[in-house]
Amino acid sequence: MIERDIWRSAKALIDSYGNDAPIHAAMRADELLAQGDLGGAGMWRRVLDAVKELERTEPKGAVH
Repeated sequence: MIERDIWRSAKALIDSYGNDAPIHAAMRADELLAQGDLGGAGMWRRVLDAVKELERTEPKGAVH
């Protein structure tokens, strides 16, 4: 999965699940990890990070 696909997946989760999008991404990552799919779990962790970033309401870093 390339970077833009991760961001598209994150956006689709937010559109589908709203504030519950991070929960769904984390649950999917955990499911794949339990199945032994380390690559898939890692990919969903990246999607989770992208969801969190898209949901940020404050700018990253210090604001002066």
